[in-house]
Amino acid sequence: MASPPLLDPVACCASAGGAAMSVTEAEELAGRLKALSDPTRLRLLSIVAGAAEQEACVCDLTEPVGLSQPTVSHHLKVLTEAGFLTRSKRGTWAYYRLVPGALEAVAGALRIDG
Repeated sequence: MASPPLLDPVACCASAGGAAMSVTEAEELAGRLKALSDPTRLRLLSIVAGAAEQEACVCDLTEPVGLSQPTVSHHLKVLTEAGFLTRSKRGTWAYYRLVPGALEAVAGALRIDG
């Protein structure tokens, strides 16, 4: 019985072709992706992104997602801490605005050029 052909070890171990992200970069990106992994947060982000001037009051976000104001505020806080939204206080209400380029930055970190 003939033995199997030998594999070329150089072809098998060829470089992936680009610099891998560092551990720190991967951890930071994973944290940002974790913030996006919740369906309610994705809905909130899409509502803010689709609003006039990409800004919405927390008072306008509770009804569309069907959750209480404290729960919505928690989700908005997570998105703010992850760098997707900014928060400004006006009177008794908080307004959230999409951070320009935040979503594109996440997509860019995952892009494979080649």
